[in-house]
Amino acid sequence: MPQLDRLLAALTAQGADAVELTEGDVAALVAGGVRRPLTRQALTGPQLVSVVREVAPPDAVAQLDASLPAQFSYAASEGRFLVRVMRIDERWSATVAAEPASVDDASQRAAVPAPSAAPRVGDDRAKNAMDRLLRTLVERGGSDLHLRVGEPPVIRASGELERLEEPPMHAPDLEAMLVAIMPERNRAEFVERSDTDYAYEIDGVARFRANALRDRKGPAAVFRVIPAKIVSVEDMGLSQEVQNLAYLTKGLVLVTGPTGSGKSTTLCSLVDLVNRSRGDHILTIEDPIEFVHPNKKCLVTQRQVGVHTESFKTALRAALREDPDVILVGELRDLETVSIAIETAETGHLVFGTLHTTTAAGTVDRIIDQFPADRQEQIRMMLSESIKGVISQTLCKKIGGGRVAAREILLANSAVANLIREGKTVQIQSVMQTSKRLGMVTLNDALMEHVDAGAVEPKEAYMKCVDKPNLLATLKARGHDTSFVESIKS
Repeated sequence: MPQLDRLLAALTAQGADAVELTEGDVAALVAGGVRRPLTRQALTGPQLVSVVREVAPPDAVAQLDASLPAQFSYAASEGRFLVRVMRIDERWSATVAAEPASVDDASQRAAVPAPSAAPRVGDDRAKNAMDRLLRTLVERGGSDLHLRVGEPPVIRASGELERLEEPPMHAPDLEAMLVAIMPERNRAEFVERSDTDYAYEIDGVARFRANALRDRKGPAAVFRVIPAKIVSVEDMGLSQEVQNLAYLTKGLVLVTGPTGSGKSTTLCSLVDLVNRSRGDHILTIEDPIEFVHPNKKCLVTQRQVGVHTESFKTALRAALREDPDVILVGELRDLETVSIAIETAETGHLVFGTLHTTTAAGTVDRIIDQFPADRQEQIRMMLSESIKGVISQTLCKKIGGGRVAAREILLANSAVANLIREGKTVQIQSVMQTSKRLGMVTLNDALMEHVDAGAVEPKEAYMKCVDKPNLLATLKARGHDTSFVESIKS
């Protein structure tokens, strides 16, 4: 009997999720995110590889002999299993979990059933239960669905969390629901890392950006609604000056803001404007793909990190060989990605990207500060020439329900370029205040516009602003109630 079969027998008998083998550690079962040792002695690298090689097909053996990652299906007496093995930090690691059944191997499932404790993709009940909760989220106008063991489902609507009138979630049920809608790559990643991101769509309802994870109680997840319908710049109420950014032939345009501020939706509307106005090639690099853009006047290529490319920087580096005119980078996560994006914008491409910054001026500083001191002068020079616009936005609760975006808008002109080049970004705010006729808007002005229109409470605007003393003075000058300030301070 292969050594692995003994471990799989223990997995089935104890109803665990996976067998985990790590060089320098004991073999263990993983159940509900908790590791339970199976052996007393730690595995050496050769021992671990020997266990896997014994059941691996020839192509996987060749990968292992070359110290490369391998993945294969293994039919044991206990059922069919997915085996993944790789080197992490110079140590071998392997995970073995029940292989999700597919329609193509239905006959094999009947002959050799998978362990009953393992969730199966073919479980329609689990999928239907998940779809029902996601439909409820959309019907109630929520933005996010939170699922946790021991808690009823929780939705976020108008920025507030609300528990649904549902029974608390149980770990096996939640695990089955999550795995039922996961792509195969993410199922393996979830077993291996206890954390994975993916997109899911219910036809005619919406797309959802999902993050599945494990916490101390077991499986958990958060689903973010992505509208099924592409949102236009007209729907978003973007100014003509912001719309003009979509007609640039080169440069860097950034949409920034905290998590959940609607950055992706704003970017979607700008990409859609390019798509229906220009005859170009649009390349998007996302994790995961959120809005799906059909070809209109443009040819649209959408790549997902982890599925179609290894990383943002890898895809961005390859982009120049793919003849793009417009490139969307879902997230400028690291120094190298930022550097390539700036260089790409300089070489005759229009590049859109996002950052988690709260002000336009702060965005410029964040980019420059990522680089070593000896490169910052060069980056300031490059950024002063390439950056064309920064849209920093936050979502505010509306009076009567719903949310509305307040957008700070920085449009690069010669004055802004000079300040970036000379390292005087602290003065950018002053330029924005004196350049309103050009379409620039400070965050405080955007917030005050909503307050004056009766759409947002003064307290909400105050909580969302960065320059609180200035906003408070403006609120008082325009006769708005500011008594809430004392209650906040106390």
